[in-house]
Amino acid sequence: MRTPITERLTEGVRTALANAGLPEPETCPWEIPRQAEHGDYATNVAMTLARAARRSPRQVAELIATHFPSLREVERVAVAGPGFLNVFLSPAWCTAALGEILEAGDTYGRGASERGRRVRLEFVSANPTGPLVIVSARAAAVGDSLARLLRAQEAQVTTEFYINDAGSQFEALARSLEARVRQGLGMPAELPANGYPGEYLVDLASEYVEEQRARGADALEALEALVTDAGERERLERFGRYAVSRIVEQQRRSLRDYGVEFDVWTSEQRDVRDLHLPEKVLEELAARKLTYEAEGALWFRSSALGEEAGDDKDRVLRRSNGEVTYFAVDVAYHHCVKFRSADRVINLLGPDHHGYVPRMKAAMQALGHPSDAFEVLIVQLVTLLRDGQPVRMSKRQGEFVLMEELLEEVGRDAARFTFLTRRHDSPLPFDLAVATRQSAENPVYYVQYAHARIKSIDKQVAEQGLVVPPLGEIDLSPLREDEELAIIKRLLQYPEVVRGAARALEPHRVAYWLQELAGMFHPYYKNHRVIQDDRQLMLARLALCAGVGRVIRNGLELLGVSAPESM
Repeated sequence: MRTPITERLTEGVRTALANAGLPEPETCPWEIPRQAEHGDYATNVAMTLARAARRSPRQVAELIATHFPSLREVERVAVAGPGFLNVFLSPAWCTAALGEILEAGDTYGRGASERGRRVRLEFVSANPTGPLVIVSARAAAVGDSLARLLRAQEAQVTTEFYINDAGSQFEALARSLEARVRQGLGMPAELPANGYPGEYLVDLASEYVEEQRARGADALEALEALVTDAGERERLERFGRYAVSRIVEQQRRSLRDYGVEFDVWTSEQRDVRDLHLPEKVLEELAARKLTYEAEGALWFRSSALGEEAGDDKDRVLRRSNGEVTYFAVDVAYHHCVKFRSADRVINLLGPDHHGYVPRMKAAMQALGHPSDAFEVLIVQLVTLLRDGQPVRMSKRQGEFVLMEELLEEVGRDAARFTFLTRRHDSPLPFDLAVATRQSAENPVYYVQYAHARIKSIDKQVAEQGLVVPPLGEIDLSPLREDEELAIIKRLLQYPEVVRGAARALEPHRVAYWLQELAGMFHPYYKNHRVIQDDRQLMLARLALCAGVGRVIRNGLELLGVSAPESM
């Protein structure tokens, strides 16, 4: 059990090839056949070796099957079609392995495939210009689950939220709040052309004015003097910092309610610009002869790095007015901050950042980081529906749907699980009616209900006064039904599902797999009596249910979703 099944099967294939005098494969991919008659695991390794072995794929597969070593996990190996190798697991081994699943408990599914990797994982990083919206909720679900998956494989993960509290958006926010404060003081004021019109800034301005009024007449006079007499830079700094601090605190609360806590909150102004990191990275790029001046601006020679870098044109680092660009700040932030504490950097960004990826990859490679050390996952948009019809929930916050509103309507568990039912880079239709429905149509309910059903069995056992020995002492051999063996084999797949999801950075694999497991358990529960007169069979089935419940809890934990004991 400590060695994944596919690794043991791969060892068997390599041994068989060596015994047959055939070359070894670089990899031996395994898949789980959809039809039981095709075995529990299948591989096309014979087809990939046919040319090197100078034999037909079918002949290679037959030689592997003939020389396959005796493994306690394997009942038989068969050859199918043009050269597929189908492996059938031993039922006796499977039932015994259930005991090891139960013994592993909450550690079952964890591995060490990412041991020693230092990962810096940035997600959400919404601009501090307003409340979090629904696409941020999707990014938070994906990012937090990724962190949990990577940690389950022993990676050292630092999660990070980057606060964009400098530059043009910061100034637009400051000017917008100033205009609302002026209005709150009874002064004429209009929002700037690039301002933020949401009602949340009206509320924020009102709070700001009331705070000064509560401090006394002097504070209120000082505020009036600020908006009438102070210089522009002072006004922008005062109003901008106030707005950012309050909005970021609101974002923190929303994320905390969602079950997401970040290890690091990085300020662009304090942690990058104030430390003059952009200037340092420009010097380093210049020393590598990767910059030049043209049209009064400083450029990065991105196109000179070749096609493998991925960017096809040069990028401005410093404008003709002397201001560094967002690109230069980001390069400095990644090179001087992120890679200082990590050897793998992963960013989750929105769909409007596709063009950002190749230029950042080129810059990271230019600064000496391996090509695969910097990764960007694009999180696609969410379409909100109610019974299949488009819906817009927000009434006062502008033209967007708030994360808080979503959580109020469907709850944390339904939101997180639904966001994880599809790949992050696929558009997601989110149906509010389905997410609150107590039926098999609702994926999170379907999975959680399987766990609750198992807990209801435990309660019945307690109520009837039945004595159940420790799970490790139960004889599991009575589990002979096809459905029982199928469930155990599914449970045995779980560690590899987790490892594969962590490797591919795809937490939706766990959510999908849990739905399949629940889809096997619910019919079994209906068609097979667990508490019954045959005590030996009852105990074995209680152990099976306990194994299913444990794996569901472990899987939901990786998704940041609860496993309720009653529903």
